Amino acid sequence: MPTWRLLIHGPESAAWNMAVDESIAIHCARGLAVPTLRFYQWQPAAVSLGRHQPASDIDLQRLQALGWGLVRRPTGGRAILHTDELTYSLSGPATHPLFQGPVLNVYNRISQGLLLGLQRLGVQAIKAPGSQRTARDVSAACFEVPSAYEISVGRKKLIGSAQRRAQGFVLQHGSLPLHGDITRLVEVMHFDDEAQRSAFRTHLAARATTLEAALGRRVSFYEAATLLLGGLNTALDVDFGLGDLSPPELALAQEIQNQKYASVTWTDMKKG
Repeated sequence: MPTWRLLIHGPESAAWNMAVDESIAIHCARGLAVPTLRFYQWQPAAVSLGRHQPASDIDLQRLQALGWGLVRRPTGGRAILHTDELTYSLSGPATHPLFQGPVLNVYNRISQGLLLGLQRLGVQAIKAPGSQRTARDVSAACFEVPSAYEISVGRKKLIGSAQRRAQGFVLQHGSLPLHGDITRLVEVMHFDDEAQRSAFRTHLAARATTLEAALGRRVSFYEAATLLLGGLNTALDVDFGLGDLSPPELALAQEIQNQKYASVTWTDMKKG
């Protein structure tokens, strides 16, 4: 059974988190790092935009008033508020057998591991069918509706994930809200008036949930990480060994952060 690397990181800024994910993926593609599973957190709270999402979906004045960060992800999808959550990323070379095949096949393998972890925690979670696609008329909020193989409890989305393939790597990351108000993102989305904002808050509350709401008790970051780790271990048939970022990975992450994820030009590249 192969051994992959496990990284567990405490709260960091939005730009740094995205830069670290990309640096790891690049090093995996170059054969300088083994496939890596990373669990991490965010500080301060931040909104991440999907790679091709208009920046105009977010009201910057409201965002800044709340002290939240803003970053554009390397992956697709729509906006997520990262706070009170566990974020995971899984990176590896596109040539590795577990990362080969159609995008949805790889997505499904990873989703199965996440699902097993949640079920071991006692969550009655399910995967959306592989045929399910996000409609064109959905809002700017990622958690409004599950796409193929994303995980829900009842009819409420629990984990949102996205994947990118580029430069010889596969990078998938996703968000598991642990507790708190799942509708807080609505506070910084653009609406024509407050009546629309209020109506969409009600709509989103009926479509998305947190782990605490699904399970009936609060789960810590480390407890959730432990169970998801076990589920991924089983689904992918690999062992995970706790490790650290290498000096070259740290150096590249710093470079990527400065040139890309902390750059207003990158964040605003698609204004809509």
